[in-house]
Amino acid sequence: MDKIERRNRRKKSIRKKISGTDQKPRMCVHKSNKNIYVQLIDDVEGKTLCGVSTKNVDMKDAKDAKTRKNIKFAEALGTDIAKFAIEKGIKKVVFDRAGYLYHGVVKTIADAARKGGLEF
Repeated sequence: MDKIERRNRRKKSIRKKISGTDQKPRMCVHKSNKNIYVQLIDDVEGKTLCGVSTKNVDMKDAKDAKTRKNIKFAEALGTDIAKFAIEKGIKKVVFDRAGYLYHGVVKTIADAARKGGLEF
């Protein structure tokens, strides 16, 4: 089994246990080879309430960066998603790490969202 299959197995196991509602949406993190994406999802309605990615984040180091998948960008994403959620009246979320280890970029996003005012 390669690492993608192992991550998908962990992802399925996690998604069996958690679900998002309109009052307490699921905050899902996805990492591609170059970018990071964070969404707030209402699983009851099947809708994305808001989402941010490193494609939308403007930083000084972004012009010469080959990848936007580092700790600085992750911290900016966490604060941005917290700001958008609070504007929409959402204070509590369920964190979905999507099979990734709670370490590095994923942990930084969660910590920055907590600092921004989200509870999970």
